[in-house]
Amino acid sequence: MITKNRKLNLLIALWLAGSSSVSLANSNVWTESQQFEAKGEYAAAAALLVPLLQEGDDKEFGYLRYGWLNYLQGYYDASIGAYSKALQLNPQSIDAQLAISLPLLAELRWQDAALHLKQVLAVSPWDYTANLRLMIAEEGQQKWGILANHANELSHRYPNDAGVLVYLARANAWLGNKDKAKESYKQVLMRIPNHIEARHYLQSLGL
Repeated sequence: MITKNRKLNLLIALWLAGSSSVSLANSNVWTESQQFEAKGEYAAAAALLVPLLQEGDDKEFGYLRYGWLNYLQGYYDASIGAYSKALQLNPQSIDAQLAISLPLLAELRWQDAALHLKQVLAVSPWDYTANLRLMIAEEGQQKWGILANHANELSHRYPNDAGVLVYLARANAWLGNKDKAKESYKQVLMRIPNHIEARHYLQSLGL
């Protein structure tokens, strides 16, 4: 005869065993999804995650991965939708704010992307990725004065970075500040001697 306490312990043991099986199954799904991604089979990698988006404690991570895999396939609206779900689950997520900027930039939705990136910068003002992507949005909107000031400030924080100097040079070139653009492109060539854009601009000035 099974006593009440023994029955309770048995039920707990069965529940824990079931939980372990579910956890192990989910772990296998994540692994298989990443393996498909490594082989470039993004649709298969994403399809494996769909059941996990409906339940479980890993939905936030699931939506982040699902958004990424859709982005890789060029399904930008689906990517934005997944990242938005991740943000609903965790509004403080810097990962999700940065991630959603990628499909928004790909769709040329400069203002929407800038909104998310500025939320990251409100928490971490000199986050490199957020600043770089915000400069892409500023360039897309042809805000050359804002871009020039932004790139100039960022160049002091990341003086070794050629990408920041490229944006500074472009902005000054569009503003007609040839001397400033020339100096920035020269700085780019110090860091990347074969940088095509910098060489072409300087050659156009006869340098």
